[in-house]
Amino acid sequence: MATHNDLGKLGESLALKYLQQHGFTILAQNYRFKKAEVDIICRNQTDLVFVEVKTRSSKYYQSAHDTVGEKKQELLKEAAANFMEQNEMTLEPRFDILFILFENETGTIEHVQDAFWG
Repeated sequence: MATHNDLGKLGESLALKYLQQHGFTILAQNYRFKKAEVDIICRNQTDLVFVEVKTRSSKYYQSAHDTVGEKKQELLKEAAANFMEQNEMTLEPRFDILFILFENETGTIEHVQDAFWG
């Protein structure tokens, strides 16, 4: 299996393909603001979505909600507000989690929409 960093990159690559296949246009990857990093920022015709990608390699399953704690949520909200201000976007932000589990070299995706409130 891949190293931790390689696994994360593989997960983000799979997440990008998944989002594009589901009609999203990718606006930014690894967007940084202060201490926060948003893995993927994308949109479709109605939604502006800030996506946190969590990739795991074991069957030890942690719910997608448990992978993004309150502190991380606050950092993501700050980064989202900054991105929206810089790009003059007025859509309501949505925060999703893509939880990717690799078992036997195959990745499965759990997409949690509206994982927490902005």
